[in-house]
Amino acid sequence: MSKVVSKIGKIYRNDDEVYNFLSDFRNLDSLVPSDKITNWQSDEDRCRFSIAGIGATGMRIVEKEPYKLIKLGSYKESPVSFNIWIQLKKVNEGDTRIRLTGEAHMNSLMNKMLQNYLKKGLDGAVDKLTDFFNNKKDL
Repeated sequence: MSKVVSKIGKIYRNDDEVYNFLSDFRNLDSLVPSDKITNWQSDEDRCRFSIAGIGATGMRIVEKEPYKLIKLGSYKESPVSFNIWIQLKKVNEGDTRIRLTGEAHMNSLMNKMLQNYLKKGLDGAVDKLTDFFNNKKDL
């Protein structure tokens, strides 16, 4: 099992806005990188997609704690069992911090090979989310 924690991002919005947007997969269409992810399908609590070079996979929302936590888990034909925690913390009005924690269940060899890629992926996701929320006028 591999557990990776991202850097912390600063979002200039209230925690409820960020939570309400991220807790519905249908809102994420505009965040999906079309050069890497294809066949995106989603409803409120589940999504399925294909990743270039990896294949079909999916995620589902496993747990929600309003304005603080969204826990995602692997779904359907995912080649790896994983969980991702989206953690939100309200610091002040219009100041929310975001951090992602990922946990993948794989053998120790794969764990050693992929640890740095997972960290870069989670940090990149934090960058993309902070950029998206801080530069988007309306959600």
